[in-house]
Amino acid sequence: MTEPLAKPIDILLVEDSDADAELTSRALKRGKIANTLNRVVDGVEAMEYLRGEGKYADRLRPDLILLDLNMPRMDGREVLREIQQDDDLKQIAVVILTTSDFETDVLEAFGLSNEAYIVKPVDAAQFFSIVQSLKDFWVRVVRLPDEL
Repeated sequence: MTEPLAKPIDILLVEDSDADAELTSRALKRGKIANTLNRVVDGVEAMEYLRGEGKYADRLRPDLILLDLNMPRMDGREVLREIQQDDDLKQIAVVILTTSDFETDVLEAFGLSNEAYIVKPVDAAQFFSIVQSLKDFWVRVVRLPDEL
């Protein structure tokens, strides 16, 4: 029996590291599911994207946000706070994908209602595996609303 095709989802990657962004993109493409992946490099740009401001006026609203915590200008914690204060944006699923394994960061992120907290492994093969599992879960398992 063949697996039914999953509905493609729109993903916003908020990541300042070019290397991590490239690894994430490659890992998502391995699954051969036609997701849309858009990237911004910091929290200020993430909020502009999410609110459809300026150059992001024509953007697709993401179904899922992959959010790094440690970024310049506005970090991921501040982004989470802003998302939770916005009735429209707080409906978007947010997964923390970061190098920080500090318990205080984990507790703070969950206090701000993110869906998952994943610590990026140093090993590229492990990173690919984690991103693939993340994609499989959010694309094949979770039922996201058709319209938010």
